[in-house]
Amino acid sequence: MTERPRNLLTPAQIEATARAVHEGQTDKAGMPYAEHLRAVAEGVRARGGDEEQIAAAWLHDAVEDGKLSEQWLREAALSRRTRDIVLAVTKRSGEPPEVYAARVLATPGALLVKEADLAHNADPARLAVLDEATRGRLAEKYARMRTLLGLVAGTRPDHPAPAD
Repeated sequence: MTERPRNLLTPAQIEATARAVHEGQTDKAGMPYAEHLRAVAEGVRARGGDEEQIAAAWLHDAVEDGKLSEQWLREAALSRRTRDIVLAVTKRSGEPPEVYAARVLATPGALLVKEADLAHNADPARLAVLDEATRGRLAEKYARMRTLLGLVAGTRPDHPAPAD
């Protein structure tokens, strides 16, 4: 494993930054937003993600939610790859899902972060506290994105179809 350049933020500093900028924010289920960030970072780690992907997982919603600017991201002491992943998974207003998915797929390392994000977003325990209409709408939205990203069983070698 290569050594991380000394001038980059440490993993602990990135986590602290993410927690600070999302302080007071809650998710759709009313839980502290930092718990979603933690779950995505842990999901990336569990899927074999590296330090740059884990850093991106902590920051994956910061620009999209308006908590950090793209300028902050460009100027922050982050690796270029971490920046690229964060920008790839940042949805843009009015952007078609197909364009978003293509950008994620075209950015090395971004798919793993988005996969962990979708997995936590679609967690049945997390969705269970939502009203039925919201639960259904979100489940459909997440399933469509999984399909666009090729994260459906049988569409990628690392996601084989179930045996009969």
